[in-house]
Amino acid sequence: MPKKPREIAEGASAPPFDLPTDGGGRVALKDLKGKTVVLYFYPKDETTGCTKEAVDFSDAEKAFRRAGAVVIGVSKDSPAKHDKFKKKHGLTITLASDENGETVAAYGSWVEKSLYGRKYMGIDRSTFMIDGKGVIRKIWRKVKVNGHVMEVLGAAKSLK
Repeated sequence: MPKKPREIAEGASAPPFDLPTDGGGRVALKDLKGKTVVLYFYPKDETTGCTKEAVDFSDAEKAFRRAGAVVIGVSKDSPAKHDKFKKKHGLTITLASDENGETVAAYGSWVEKSLYGRKYMGIDRSTFMIDGKGVIRKIWRKVKVNGHVMEVLGAAKSLK
């Protein structure tokens, strides 16, 4: 029987992370103190919904920056795959790689899914807004891509 995903609540401390990123860098929560962090988990580079979400976040990146927020997308894809994905679609946001799935699991975003009656484990499209003190201020689960980025941006502006 699959493990129940970890429950994370608004108002809780965000689980720490330190992940490799596209371009050979790293991103760690501890290095982002004082900034609002929009951490979003998505299933896979180059799929329709994931591409649209990444393009939408990139298109709004300057507005997020003006709101004092940094956007980080996380999937289990490798940093090299993220590099190709960013280049192909002109993405400007940071894409972090969680190949072992520890961060995805820590945020409760590794869940049982079902497609045509077949059950499998995968990443729940989800977004977490973390304030400058490392506290989760807003959680979106089972995200529908259309309109999501503007909703998150509105929430980021309200934290400023």
